[in-house]
Amino acid sequence: MELFTSTPGFCPTCGSIFPPVDSVKDVICYNCKQSFKPDVFGEQIVEYTIHFNNYDPEKVVKTKEEKDSGPEGPVVERKCHKCGHDKMSYATLQLRSADEGQTVFFTCLKCKFKESENS
Repeated sequence: MELFTSTPGFCPTCGSIFPPVDSVKDVICYNCKQSFKPDVFGEQIVEYTIHFNNYDPEKVVKTKEEKDSGPEGPVVERKCHKCGHDKMSYATLQLRSADEGQTVFFTCLKCKFKESENS
């Protein structure tokens, strides 16, 4: 039963924000425990996959463009925990709430090992 007009991504019954959606499973509201089909998000469903630390240099075949391309972001002096190289590129994302620090993702320039740090 819809009590008010809600925005996609919010529960139409109690107004709480929905948890992350899996496009296959129903969405269950944390607050009122009601179950909804994923279409309750409207057109806002964005699927993505994060691949982390799955780089195997022996199995990767690089194209000429990939071999010639530089780092994936700014470069800092930071020691890689896997190979000991002293330079890593980094990227930042705000994954936690706005009043907390950002998450920094580092990538070794030599072996492409990835690690993260909450700042």
